[in-house]
Amino acid sequence: MCVESDGCEIEGCSSSDEVRTLSGSMSPGLKSNPDLHPCKPGQKFRAALLRCRSPAAAAGILSFGNVLNYMDRYTVAGVLLDIQRHYEVSDSGIGLLQTVFICSFMVAAPIFGYLGDRFNRKVILSCGIFFWSIVTLLSSFISKEYYWLFVLSRGLVGIGESSYSSISPTIIGDLFTNNSRTMMLSVFYLAIPLGSGLGYILGASAKVAAGDWHWALRVSPLLGITAGTLILLFVPEPKRGSADQMGGRIKTRTSWVCDMKALAKNRSYVFSSLASAAVSFATGAFGMWIPLYLARAQVVQKTAEACTKEICNSTDSMIFGAITCVTGLLGVLIGAVTTRLCRQKTERADPLVCAVSMLGSAIFICLIFVVAKKSIVGAYVCIFIGETLLFLNWAITADILMFVVIPTRRATAVAFQSFTSHLLGDAGSPYLIGLISDALQQSYATSALWRFLSLGYALMLCPFIIVLGGMFFLATALFFLDDREKAEKQGHSSRPWP
Repeated sequence: MCVESDGCEIEGCSSSDEVRTLSGSMSPGLKSNPDLHPCKPGQKFRAALLRCRSPAAAAGILSFGNVLNYMDRYTVAGVLLDIQRHYEVSDSGIGLLQTVFICSFMVAAPIFGYLGDRFNRKVILSCGIFFWSIVTLLSSFISKEYYWLFVLSRGLVGIGESSYSSISPTIIGDLFTNNSRTMMLSVFYLAIPLGSGLGYILGASAKVAAGDWHWALRVSPLLGITAGTLILLFVPEPKRGSADQMGGRIKTRTSWVCDMKALAKNRSYVFSSLASAAVSFATGAFGMWIPLYLARAQVVQKTAEACTKEICNSTDSMIFGAITCVTGLLGVLIGAVTTRLCRQKTERADPLVCAVSMLGSAIFICLIFVVAKKSIVGAYVCIFIGETLLFLNWAITADILMFVVIPTRRATAVAFQSFTSHLLGDAGSPYLIGLISDALQQSYATSALWRFLSLGYALMLCPFIIVLGGMFFLATALFFLDDREKAEKQGHSSRPWP
């Protein structure tokens, strides 16, 4: 028998059990007491909810929320050609959608990181999900005369999604440690390619089913509200640093300025953040433009006609979405297993695995633009291999951060890494690629062939950025052991952290 905080008996517990109260405190098991009264039905329901708050369940719910975050983000990319035709905008104009989204996302990230290190994290997460769900639903009713309002709505969605990406990994970091944390973060970051791929599929499928692309924006909000409710009910608020057995040692909380100074001196953190920016640059540009690039390639090959109808063919979006789901699964799993095996050989395994995968990815991504003009199947094969190698590093990068940053600074570190990676990465890459493509089209006579080639030449910038990211991961490997040791010493010190 266990006792809730209001003094009622909870059935089904032994005397040695503990029950977590809604405030997050632990009530030790007590022996039967004649003064105790049986639980009322409402109290039994509360107790049942509390027993469901296991770390594994929390990680699963947070991963589900992350899937929805990225699914909503890339639903727009799944119907990009329809949006471009509906609002009658150029390549650079349509690329502005993702750029505005990412700019608002990255500006809000440090703010949510600050809040996440100081206030109840699951409440912030839930409010963020509810906010972007409502804005996304409302944006589906914006008429074609108000493209600026549609762009603004994507910016507001970015603010809502920023809260989730900045804070949720730190909850997982406080629920697990060592290899179990690596595995749970792998599952969490698997949601990025999985959600992105499902976004393409959802957008294309909802458009075809309803005969109107606006319906692509009306499905994910319902799922988002469900995820926000589950987080409020079933995700606990663990003490910061509890998984690292530092919970009792955290006596003094440092200021935001002090946190930023410490992160700026953390060389592993700085270089891995720059490498993440390279990944974001490539994935942001690819996620927005590759389906459109492949559609233009088929027009050049005369296997398809240019879209002149209200509802455009979405086959490429669905195939690319399916490939992204599969490669994301393979990449994250291969990355986790490879890192675990390589840790037996070298303690620098995490950044080295990331570096090798990035350099290998650049080769196959280059080949996409070589073979796409002649073979769509060959392009898909190169996309498959290139994306798999690129996705290897997502969960590993998060684990590097957990190793080299102390627990009470992690939400700020995740948020600022998100800020830098988006600022230098996908905040500008979709718009930049569209701008280069438009400039090349204006320089020569416009034709189906040149529209295809101009976009391909613009996308060729991505492999070079990926190689640069690989170099940054190699630099991370040089300082990784020193920075990890410093974080461990600070974590086991009784003095305030600098």
